[in-house]
Amino acid sequence: MFILFAVVVTWPQAARFATEAGDHQDVYFNMWRMGWLAHAAIAPEATLLDGNIFHPERNTLLFSDAMPVPSASAVPLLWAGVPPVLVHNLVLFAGILLSAIGMFVLARSLTGSAAAAVTAGLIFGFASYRFEHYSHMELQWSVWIPWAFWALERVRAHGRARDGMALGVFLALQFMSSIYYGIYLAALISIAVVCSLLLDFSRKQPLRRQMMALAAAAGVALVLCTPYARPYLGVRNSLGVRGIGEVAQFSAKPTSYLAASSSNVLFGRLTEPLGGQETRLFPGALALLLTGVCIFWRRSPRALIYIVGLIAAFELSLGVNGLIYPFLYQHAPGFSALRAPARLGIFVLFFLAALAAFGHAVLAERFQLRLRVLAAVLWGILLVEYCVAPLDLVPYPNRSPPLYAWLARQPRGLVAELPLPTANVLPGDEARYAYMSTFHWQPLVNGYSGYYPRSYLKTLERLRRIRAETSVGVLRRTGVKYVIVHFVSWDPPESIAAAMVLYKDPSVQVVGQFDDGRGIAIVFELKDEAAAGNDRGKPSTSRSRLKR
Repeated sequence: MFILFAVVVTWPQAARFATEAGDHQDVYFNMWRMGWLAHAAIAPEATLLDGNIFHPERNTLLFSDAMPVPSASAVPLLWAGVPPVLVHNLVLFAGILLSAIGMFVLARSLTGSAAAAVTAGLIFGFASYRFEHYSHMELQWSVWIPWAFWALERVRAHGRARDGMALGVFLALQFMSSIYYGIYLAALISIAVVCSLLLDFSRKQPLRRQMMALAAAAGVALVLCTPYARPYLGVRNSLGVRGIGEVAQFSAKPTSYLAASSSNVLFGRLTEPLGGQETRLFPGALALLLTGVCIFWRRSPRALIYIVGLIAAFELSLGVNGLIYPFLYQHAPGFSALRAPARLGIFVLFFLAALAAFGHAVLAERFQLRLRVLAAVLWGILLVEYCVAPLDLVPYPNRSPPLYAWLARQPRGLVAELPLPTANVLPGDEARYAYMSTFHWQPLVNGYSGYYPRSYLKTLERLRRIRAETSVGVLRRTGVKYVIVHFVSWDPPESIAAAMVLYKDPSVQVVGQFDDGRGIAIVFELKDEAAAGNDRGKPSTSRSRLKR
């Protein structure tokens, strides 16, 4: 059911699954992150956290979410030679479909209704939020959120240590799938735990037994997350925190929950202006209606826990526009490193999906409706509400263009791909350069990530205009060996001027002219210091011929 729904609402993605993906530079970045893990696992010269971008920085994989769980699922496929774009789409859709399946399992345990559980899965898996973040791999991996609440329900019902340990495992898996969701899940499940303990008037298990199970959950989560979190703490100390102005930009407003993704067929054009980048969080009219049915008719302690969770998630998603988030930003571990409180919208969607399942079940009970008819009507409405077809897709290369195939055969050396962006117009083509490095794995001056290190920004400033002879000195001091000048992505006067600066320098050798996958690029090689010293003062008339 979920697969069929995904095919219909995202058409023509299924027809172009092996070659096309969302139109966003994060698709390149997703493929680089997964590719780096597959490469570092078997390459003796590679260190797992030291990605080949932003040379000479260390731990560059940690400048953004390393998403080890989704990446690990991609590794066997990449080793088997499956095309990287196909791998990307398989992992992306695995996040969406497994999230829907997990929601189904939780909702069925809450309501006892498989049909109501399907409704919950469709809401959690395919609402507008998903397509606002269609190219953000880690934000599709909300897989473990429903499983964590499923384990919490079992702790509440049975009070067993093994259920508490399962809760801890799911918390850790979510943290290692998406740091945003892991931190937010820890906060919201803590609220759910308190509510569960306070509102469970007909307690099935002694409080002491439940507390021991919850302590086991905290211990397991801490043990599993610490090795992954510790390197991030060191990196964050050097990179700093997110400024409050940046957090404000990506904080939701109440009107954000009336704004659908621009790709939404039914509501996109009408409601898109009500939200901004990352703040289009409309969950769908039917989800809200079914939640209202639940609140009006189903006042059980189990539903109350999800109502309180919904209120908390909504308030936190307001970020600096709310009451609680500013305090957490100042005092709670991890919150100051997160720039987009609006991503708590996934938890608003989660709680709405759970409550909508209650609402679906209530409708079936109260009005004695035929289950199949009711389900067909509700699922048909959701299909119309969530449809984004035709989805905006663009092709990505699965094979190495000649330029990067040549580079893969060369001795190891630092690469600078030009043009570099200026600091005020990042990222330029940096994400594409990072992905293309998966075909050769040479180290790069270039890079793309959630954070940009100071050394990289200084390099951008020093090489802002490759016109002066001093530019070659900057490149040499940076340790660059190969300079690639791309003509298709640069204004002709700038590209020609940069190429001429390099061409005229006697310490720079013209290697050749290559197809970079989009057009023509010229490769230059900077000679080592000894060779460069011998060539200084010689006329620059003897130059290598351009060769393909």
